[in-house]
Amino acid sequence: MDTTQRTDQQRSADRRRRELLEAADRVVLRDGPHASMNAIAAEAGITKPILYRHFGDKGGLYAALAQRHTDALLDSLRAALDAPAERRERVEATLDTYLAAIEARPQVYRFLMHPAEGGQGGEAGFDVGKHSAPLLRRMGEELAQVVEERLDLGPGTQLLARVWGHGIVGMMHAAGDWWLGERPCSRAELVRGLADLLWGRLAAAGDKPGGPGF
Repeated sequence: MDTTQRTDQQRSADRRRRELLEAADRVVLRDGPHASMNAIAAEAGITKPILYRHFGDKGGLYAALAQRHTDALLDSLRAALDAPAERRERVEATLDTYLAAIEARPQVYRFLMHPAEGGQGGEAGFDVGKHSAPLLRRMGEELAQVVEERLDLGPGTQLLARVWGHGIVGMMHAAGDWWLGERPCSRAELVRGLADLLWGRLAAAGDKPGGPGF
Protein backbone atom coordinates (compact mmCIF):
# COMPACT_ATOMS: atom_id res chain seq x y z
CA MET A 1 0.00 0.00 0.00
CA ASP A 2 1.56 3.31 -1.05
CA THR A 3 1.57 6.51 0.99
CA THR A 4 -1.19 8.15 -1.05
CA GLN A 5 -3.54 5.20 -0.51
CA ARG A 6 -2.83 5.15 3.23
CA THR A 7 -3.47 8.90 3.42
CA ASP A 8 -6.78 8.55 1.57
CA GLN A 9 -7.85 5.75 3.91
CA GLN A 10 -6.93 7.83 6.96
CA ARG A 11 -8.91 10.79 5.65
CA SER A 12 -11.89 8.52 5.03
CA ALA A 13 -11.62 7.07 8.55
CA ASP A 14 -11.34 10.55 10.07
CA ARG A 15 -14.37 11.74 8.13
CA ARG A 16 -16.39 8.70 9.22
CA ARG A 17 -15.37 9.29 12.84
CA ARG A 18 -16.53 12.92 12.61
CA GLU A 19 -19.86 11.78 11.17
CA LEU A 20 -20.34 9.32 14.04
CA LEU A 21 -19.49 11.99 16.62
CA GLU A 22 -22.01 14.34 15.00
CA ALA A 23 -24.64 11.60 15.24
CA ALA A 24 -23.70 11.08 18.90
CA ASP A 25 -24.04 14.83 19.49
CA ARG A 26 -27.57 14.79 18.11
CA VAL A 27 -28.54 11.99 20.49
CA VAL A 28 -26.89 13.74 23.44
CA LEU A 29 -28.76 16.97 22.63
CA ARG A 30 -31.99 14.97 22.72
CA ASP A 31 -31.34 12.54 25.59
CA GLY A 32 -28.66 14.19 27.71
CA PRO A 33 -27.04 11.80 30.20
CA HIS A 34 -29.45 9.04 29.14
CA ALA A 35 -27.83 8.83 25.68
CA SER A 36 -27.04 5.19 24.92
CA MET A 37 -24.82 3.36 22.47
CA ASN A 38 -27.96 1.77 20.97
CA ALA A 39 -29.52 5.16 20.30
CA ILE A 40 -26.29 6.59 18.89
CA ALA A 41 -25.81 3.61 16.56
CA ALA A 42 -29.42 3.95 15.36
CA GLU A 43 -28.96 7.68 14.75
CA ALA A 44 -25.84 6.97 12.70
CA GLY A 45 -27.61 4.21 10.74
CA ILE A 46 -25.13 1.52 11.80
CA THR A 47 -25.03 -1.42 14.18
CA LYS A 48 -23.60 -1.14 17.68
CA PRO A 49 -20.62 -3.43 16.87
CA ILE A 50 -19.55 -0.99 14.15
CA LEU A 51 -19.74 1.86 16.67
CA TYR A 52 -17.57 -0.16 19.04
CA ARG A 53 -15.10 -0.77 16.21
CA HIS A 54 -14.54 2.98 15.89
CA PHE A 55 -14.41 3.90 19.60
CA GLY A 56 -13.62 0.68 21.46
CA ASP A 57 -16.33 1.01 24.10
CA LYS A 58 -18.65 3.53 25.77
CA GLY A 59 -15.70 5.08 27.55
CA GLY A 60 -13.90 5.64 24.25
CA LEU A 61 -16.92 7.35 22.75
CA TYR A 62 -17.42 9.48 25.85
CA ALA A 63 -13.74 10.51 25.78
CA ALA A 64 -14.00 11.49 22.10
CA LEU A 65 -17.12 13.58 22.75
CA ALA A 66 -15.53 15.17 25.82
CA GLN A 67 -12.45 16.15 23.82
CA ARG A 68 -14.59 17.55 21.00
CA HIS A 69 -16.59 19.81 23.33
CA THR A 70 -13.68 20.71 25.59
CA ASP A 71 -11.57 21.76 22.59
CA ALA A 72 -14.37 24.05 21.41
CA LEU A 73 -14.88 25.51 24.90
CA LEU A 74 -11.17 26.13 25.43
CA ASP A 75 -10.95 27.92 22.06
CA SER A 76 -13.81 30.19 23.17
CA LEU A 77 -12.22 30.86 26.57
CA ARG A 78 -8.89 31.75 24.95
CA ALA A 79 -10.66 34.14 22.59
CA ALA A 80 -12.31 35.87 25.56
CA LEU A 81 -8.95 36.16 27.35
CA ASP A 82 -7.30 37.59 24.23
CA ALA A 83 -10.00 40.17 23.47
CA PRO A 84 -8.85 43.82 23.33
CA ALA A 85 -10.36 45.00 26.64
CA GLU A 86 -9.41 45.90 30.19
CA ARG A 87 -8.43 43.00 32.47
CA ARG A 88 -11.63 43.10 34.53
CA GLU A 89 -13.73 43.02 31.36
CA ARG A 90 -11.79 40.01 30.05
CA VAL A 91 -12.17 38.18 33.37
CA GLU A 92 -15.93 38.71 33.24
CA ALA A 93 -16.06 37.77 29.54
CA THR A 94 -14.20 34.52 30.23
CA LEU A 95 -16.55 33.57 33.07
CA ASP A 96 -19.55 34.48 30.92
CA THR A 97 -18.22 32.40 28.01
CA TYR A 98 -18.15 29.30 30.19
CA LEU A 99 -21.62 29.90 31.65
CA ALA A 100 -23.08 30.76 28.25
CA ALA A 101 -21.74 27.47 26.85
CA ILE A 102 -23.37 25.28 29.51
CA GLU A 103 -26.57 27.33 29.31
CA ALA A 104 -26.78 27.00 25.52
CA ARG A 105 -26.36 23.19 25.56
CA PRO A 106 -27.47 21.98 28.98
CA GLN A 107 -28.06 18.42 27.78
CA VAL A 108 -24.47 18.19 26.54
CA TYR A 109 -23.23 19.56 29.86
CA ARG A 110 -25.31 17.05 31.82
CA PHE A 111 -24.08 14.21 29.63
CA LEU A 112 -20.45 15.20 30.22
CA MET A 113 -20.76 15.89 33.94
CA HIS A 114 -23.68 13.93 35.40
CA PRO A 115 -24.17 10.16 35.24
CA ALA A 116 -27.63 8.93 34.35
CA GLU A 117 -29.57 6.67 36.68
CA GLY A 118 -29.50 4.07 33.92
CA GLY A 119 -29.27 3.76 30.18
CA GLN A 120 -31.97 3.11 27.63
CA GLY A 121 -33.05 -0.27 26.37
CA GLY A 122 -31.51 -2.15 29.29
CA GLU A 123 -28.04 -0.76 28.60
CA ALA A 124 -25.95 0.54 31.47
CA GLY A 125 -25.29 4.27 31.42
CA PHE A 126 -21.98 5.90 30.56
CA ASP A 127 -19.48 5.83 33.43
CA VAL A 128 -19.32 9.62 33.52
CA GLY A 129 -17.56 9.82 36.88
CA LYS A 130 -14.59 7.94 35.45
CA HIS A 131 -14.06 10.57 32.74
CA SER A 132 -15.35 13.94 33.98
CA ALA A 133 -12.52 14.42 36.50
CA PRO A 134 -9.82 14.21 33.79
CA LEU A 135 -11.83 16.68 31.71
CA LEU A 136 -11.82 19.21 34.57
CA ARG A 137 -8.14 18.55 35.23
CA ARG A 138 -7.34 19.29 31.60
CA MET A 139 -9.20 22.60 31.80
CA GLY A 140 -7.38 23.42 35.04
CA GLU A 141 -3.97 22.74 33.48
CA GLU A 142 -4.85 24.82 30.42
CA LEU A 143 -5.88 27.77 32.57
CA ALA A 144 -2.77 27.33 34.74
CA GLN A 145 -0.63 27.64 31.63
CA VAL A 146 -2.43 30.86 30.66
CA VAL A 147 -1.88 32.33 34.13
CA GLU A 148 1.80 31.34 34.19
CA GLU A 149 2.43 32.83 30.73
CA ARG A 150 0.72 36.13 31.48
CA LEU A 151 1.04 37.06 35.16
CA ASP A 152 4.00 37.78 37.42
CA LEU A 153 3.02 36.17 40.73
CA GLY A 154 6.44 36.43 42.30
CA PRO A 155 8.34 33.46 43.76
CA GLY A 156 6.67 30.15 43.10
CA THR A 157 4.76 31.46 40.08
CA GLN A 158 4.54 28.04 38.41
CA LEU A 159 2.98 26.34 41.43
CA LEU A 160 0.69 29.27 42.22
CA ALA A 161 -0.49 29.36 38.60
CA ARG A 162 -1.56 25.71 38.90
CA VAL A 163 -3.33 26.46 42.20
CA TRP A 164 -5.18 29.31 40.51
CA GLY A 165 -5.94 27.37 37.33
CA HIS A 166 -7.49 24.40 39.09
CA GLY A 167 -9.15 26.57 41.73
CA ILE A 168 -10.82 28.82 39.15
CA VAL A 169 -12.02 25.86 37.07
CA GLY A 170 -13.40 24.22 40.21
CA MET A 171 -15.20 27.42 41.15
CA MET A 172 -16.68 27.86 37.66
CA HIS A 173 -17.80 24.23 37.56
CA ALA A 174 -19.39 24.18 41.02
CA ALA A 175 -21.06 27.58 40.70
CA GLY A 176 -22.21 26.89 37.14
CA ASP A 177 -23.63 23.50 38.09
CA TRP A 178 -25.61 25.04 40.95
CA TRP A 179 -26.79 27.95 38.80
CA LEU A 180 -27.85 25.77 35.86
CA GLY A 181 -29.91 23.57 38.16
CA GLU A 182 -31.61 26.26 40.27
CA ARG A 183 -31.40 29.51 38.23
CA PRO A 184 -31.33 31.65 41.41
CA CYS A 185 -30.09 34.74 39.53
CA SER A 186 -29.29 36.00 36.07
CA ARG A 187 -26.12 34.92 34.31
CA ALA A 188 -24.81 38.48 34.50
CA GLU A 189 -25.30 38.57 38.27
CA LEU A 190 -23.42 35.30 38.69
CA VAL A 191 -20.60 36.56 36.48
CA ARG A 192 -20.23 39.74 38.54
CA GLY A 193 -20.26 37.81 41.81
CA LEU A 194 -17.58 35.35 40.66
CA ALA A 195 -15.46 38.14 39.18
CA ASP A 196 -15.65 40.02 42.48
CA LEU A 197 -14.39 36.91 44.27
CA LEU A 198 -11.39 36.61 41.92
CA TRP A 199 -10.60 40.23 41.42
CA GLY A 200 -8.51 41.20 44.46
CA ARG A 201 -5.33 39.29 43.61
CA LEU A 202 -5.92 39.42 39.86
CA ALA A 203 -6.12 43.22 40.00
CA ALA A 204 -2.88 43.44 41.99
CA ALA A 205 -0.81 41.01 39.87
CA GLY A 206 1.46 42.53 37.28
CA ASP A 207 1.92 41.28 33.75
CA LYS A 208 4.79 38.85 33.22
CA PRO A 209 7.72 40.65 31.54
CA GLY A 210 7.86 39.68 27.88
CA GLY A 211 4.54 37.81 28.10
CA PRO A 212 1.36 38.49 26.13
CA GLY A 213 -0.23 40.33 29.08
CA PHE A 214 -3.41 39.60 31.00
